[in-house]
Amino acid sequence: MTNLPIYDKTGAQVGSYELDLDAMAPKVSKQLLHDAVVMYQANLRQGSAKTKTRSEVSGSRKKMYRQKGTGNARAGHKRSGVRRGGGHIFAKTPKDWSYRLPRKALKMATRMAMAEKVRAEFVKVIDVLQVEAPKTKVVADVLGKLAIEKTVLVVVDKYDANMYLSVRNIPTAKILPVSDLNAYEILRPKQLLVTKSAMDAFVKTRVEA
Repeated sequence: MTNLPIYDKTGAQVGSYELDLDAMAPKVSKQLLHDAVVMYQANLRQGSAKTKTRSEVSGSRKKMYRQKGTGNARAGHKRSGVRRGGGHIFAKTPKDWSYRLPRKALKMATRMAMAEKVRAEFVKVIDVLQVEAPKTKVVADVLGKLAIEKTVLVVVDKYDANMYLSVRNIPTAKILPVSDLNAYEILRPKQLLVTKSAMDAFVKTRVEA
């Protein structure tokens, strides 16, 4: 069992959170984590790169000059890929890079990523994190009192518009509901700030299920 300190908004410890890492992830597969991260990164690619072939650029298709007798190298029309303004010989076309790993593998990768963050002491649990109106300064003050100086992912139990608007102006911070967590989002930042209710939801849906 691992006991994580629970902090309040002032940075004071108000309790502890007992977490069974062996139940969450008995072992960690670096290969599975790598495969999951590569999949999520591939799915982020737009795949919209496009260049024109010789049939798509504008210009006459008439042979530029006769085949023989000019002293020049033989040439076709001006759309040729070897000429300036011509089409690309190996043109890029839109491509769908997305693919999916098995659902159980992705679920296990998420649990492994969270377990690794906890073991590395990069996860902090806060009892309550709410704002009544969008206030970036309030969230920034909380991060400062918890000594979170590098990139951080704030994990809440459900989507909150005020919290989202308060966090989005902090360049090094990102906020997600616990339902949107995956291995890539967990491993990407240096630290995680998780509300107690979000950790409860994560353990219930990702570990006990």
